Amino acid sequence: MASSLFSSPAKPCYPTTRPPTPTLSSRAAAPRFAHGLSAAAAVKASPSLHRLRALARPIRASQQQPPRRRPEYIPNRIDDPNYVRIFDTTLRDGEQSPGATMTSAEKLVIARQLARLGVDIIEAGFPASSPDDLDAVRSIAIEVGNTPVGEEGHVPVICGLSRCNKKDIDAAWEAVRHARRPRIHTFIATSEIHMQHKLRKTPEQVVAIAREMVAYARSLGCTDVEFSPEDAGRSNREFLYHILEEVIKAGATTLNIPDTVGYNLPYEFGKLIADIKANTPGIENAIISTHCQNDLGLATANTLAGARAGARQLEVTINGIGERAGNASLEEVVMAIKCRGELLDGLYTGINPQHITLTSKMVQEHSGLLVQPHKAIVGANAFAHESGIHQDGMLKYKGTYEIISPEDIGLTRANELGIVLGKLSGSHAVRSKLAELGYEISDKEFMDFFKRYKEVAEKKKRVTDEDIEALLSDEIFQPKVIWSLADVQATCGTLGLSTATVKLIAPDGEEKIECSMGTGPVDAAYKAVDRIIQVCFRHIFSPFLH
Repeated sequence: MASSLFSSPAKPCYPTTRPPTPTLSSRAAAPRFAHGLSAAAAVKASPSLHRLRALARPIRASQQQPPRRRPEYIPNRIDDPNYVRIFDTTLRDGEQSPGATMTSAEKLVIARQLARLGVDIIEAGFPASSPDDLDAVRSIAIEVGNTPVGEEGHVPVICGLSRCNKKDIDAAWEAVRHARRPRIHTFIATSEIHMQHKLRKTPEQVVAIAREMVAYARSLGCTDVEFSPEDAGRSNREFLYHILEEVIKAGATTLNIPDTVGYNLPYEFGKLIADIKANTPGIENAIISTHCQNDLGLATANTLAGARAGARQLEVTINGIGERAGNASLEEVVMAIKCRGELLDGLYTGINPQHITLTSKMVQEHSGLLVQPHKAIVGANAFAHESGIHQDGMLKYKGTYEIISPEDIGLTRANELGIVLGKLSGSHAVRSKLAELGYEISDKEFMDFFKRYKEVAEKKKRVTDEDIEALLSDEIFQPKVIWSLADVQATCGTLGLSTATVKLIAPDGEEKIECSMGTGPVDAAYKAVDRIIQVCFRHIFSPFLH
């Protein structure tokens, strides 16, 4: 049996994703195709082109239809085939990020926010790992797992992770059983490399353990049991079909397929999900799930490929935190589905995206893991524009460079258009900033100002509002010069005889020089100025000299 289980899967793996579809110009009037039909005639000739035209229209997420109502939760079935459950493991896998350990109180705060966000399942922790984690999961189950939130009164499933052994499963059940909808998530490795080197067990032993432990979890009274074949992405296909069939028979309601080491490419992972759906007996009695790590930066892409191939639960974390390079990012997966749902066969989630920004900031604060500025969706630069070309487009129409409105994710920008002034900014953006600050200057004054602006911007990463106002004051709003200082020289010492020589340039350009003594070098300089301009100049500034 072992040899048959490890026979190589059929090659090659064919992509399950469609090739890129050509887009139609949204500005062209009655465009014509290569075969000579007008767009309208082509649509009649081929109804599929109607969908193509719809995809070609410029669209931002905020312009799409509002989300549909979440279907009633049934552990092993989803009545709406387009609905995708979001399983958030920030408090379990996310907490495994080095340095990201959170206290029980912090985990409870985040769990409350995850419920407001609308996640379907919260994996609250690994109860067997420590008494503190068991207490944290129990607290979340008692409070968050029984408190309806939002207009629909949503109550998330509360899940606890366990290895395939009775001690772990007992701890998980003790922690989650207090929730209205408890779930036990148990796992065992199924790849040859893991079974041989980590578990040191035969495939037959692994199947027996998985079957027995899923049945044990059900025997405790838990009607919602998730099973994960760890390292499924590198497991033998036939073996996967076999072990998944056995755990379904034992009572598993969700089958989570992990790309544990982030090894798969999107077309491979999509093919894996499609193959499991097509070849696992009894699969119609369970939900297929994905869990993709980000070791090659493909976690989000793999997750979406899995969803398109038939997975209806997606395991993710806030900000993509997790072991090593992290997990598929909730915000990326959810907004990709929201933005490109039509290309994903109409999939949708129950997430309220307006809570994304707050949730991201909360996880950053409590985990201590800051998000890099260029992080998709929630990074500081995700809705910032510095390039002059981009700024010009944004000033004309936001949809030119933003496919998602920041308001969609609950983000309020200090600058409505997200324009950040720097050395790449063009005159259009700088003029807009001046108008925003309330300044009106002539074209000639603007050209002089813009030249100075570019000089400053070359030396600074970002030009602030204060920099703009200082430049305006220096370049445009200077008072008319009557006398200007050319030179000054002062001497002083312990004898108290301070002298100063001052050279001023008169309004007509004539140079005038005077020398004077005073009680100090400053007093002597002012007296010299007084003698030149015939005005007691020092009295104007005397309040500042004391």
